[in-house]
Amino acid sequence: MGEELWSKSATALAALIECGDVSSREVVDAHLERIASVNPHVNAVVEVLADTARKEADEADRLQKQGAPLGPLHGVPFSIKTNIDVKGGATTEGCVALKDLVAPSDAPIVEKMRGAGAVALARTNMPDLGLRINTESSLYGAAHNPWDLTRTVGGSSGGEAAAIATGMSPLGLGNDIGGSLRNPAYCCGIASIKPSFGRVAQGNESSLIDPGLNSQLMLVQGVLARSVADVRLGLESVIGAHRRDPHAIDAPLVGPKAKKRVALVPEPEGGTTDPGVAAGVRAAGKALEAAGYEVEEVSPPLLTDAYLSWSELMWTSLAVVGPLLQSVMGEGGRAFLDFTSVEYPPRTPESEYLLHTQRYKVAKAFQSFLADYPIMVGPTWTQPPFPLGFDIASKESAWQVVEMFRFVLPANLLGLPAACVPTGLSSGLPTGVQVIGARFREDLCLDAAQSIEDILGTLTPIDPKV
Repeated sequence: MGEELWSKSATALAALIECGDVSSREVVDAHLERIASVNPHVNAVVEVLADTARKEADEADRLQKQGAPLGPLHGVPFSIKTNIDVKGGATTEGCVALKDLVAPSDAPIVEKMRGAGAVALARTNMPDLGLRINTESSLYGAAHNPWDLTRTVGGSSGGEAAAIATGMSPLGLGNDIGGSLRNPAYCCGIASIKPSFGRVAQGNESSLIDPGLNSQLMLVQGVLARSVADVRLGLESVIGAHRRDPHAIDAPLVGPKAKKRVALVPEPEGGTTDPGVAAGVRAAGKALEAAGYEVEEVSPPLLTDAYLSWSELMWTSLAVVGPLLQSVMGEGGRAFLDFTSVEYPPRTPESEYLLHTQRYKVAKAFQSFLADYPIMVGPTWTQPPFPLGFDIASKESAWQVVEMFRFVLPANLLGLPAACVPTGLSSGLPTGVQVIGARFREDLCLDAAQSIEDILGTLTPIDPKV
């Protein structure tokens, strides 16, 4: 077999299981052994579903031997962030207060992964309620970056990224309202995609309240993996409408041919950019040029307006449920919200109107820009992964963190797809870019991300740097 099973891609594992060269049980056991070996160093996996995973793997092997029709991920294990419902398990969202909140059913994205034949392997770490850019949970403790255990894995799908980067899982599920699929992919040196709003169905039956306006307009579910090909395979497996989501639709993943023109944004406005990060963006631009893309350094319009519109929509929505958040979250999560909250005037019909008018103005400008430049490539974070705890060390440091993830926000505000891909290392830590496209053009984002990966390569799996 050569390399260890835990180090292989989801695509390769699916092919090996389908042809009978390895069993799903062998693959699951290999990943369970890897979890036991490396998770004590990174604290990425917080619940191992060993018994049910082995049962699901045995059933997958039985169906394979019978010659039954197999899904694209038949027998392949996957991991799941702890704010996504898994039937019979607790949807803790990283909080002590929710440790006994048992889900009555699978979330749509888990249901679809199982429908593709995949095997639920483990649950992964996250910050309280996902409202922090650093994965330090009041219930589970901190997740550690495998490249440097003193650094953040990002957030909020940080456990997922660290588990995938270290070979504990080949493929995972997370979500994103402010970079939460992309921040951890950047920090850990893996790939991911934030799909277009409405591309992937969501909806936890365990939820105690309906989603606020910020979630109704900006929250999406998505996939993380070590390679762009695996991200594509995972996305193909989970897209589409579901009875529990009034916004998700069935739409083709491949759209009409578009011109291969890229807007490169190495140093986005609104703050500083580390030279190593900017160099990674320009390296991605060179890779795209080698693949036949026309690349031009140019900034999209109304970028600062996009940041501010995201902030106003996010924080005015959170303010409505502020007392509930404070009662559920741990000390670290409350500190980050306290440091970064912006108090907007109470909502009035006029201010509500102006908020959505401004959002529309930004969307119209981006739509026109993406008609000229179907792909936009820029940094995920504009600074290297920060030390654990830096985001709540002070009000100043908290706002430095907000500044460094500013370029992820327009994709959330406008519901745009954004694929993440690593570009290399700077001072021993990963760098990477996000590839942004027009709504429902994940195909263009993934094609460009694949071209970058073809030239610059992948960085993982790795052993934690202990």
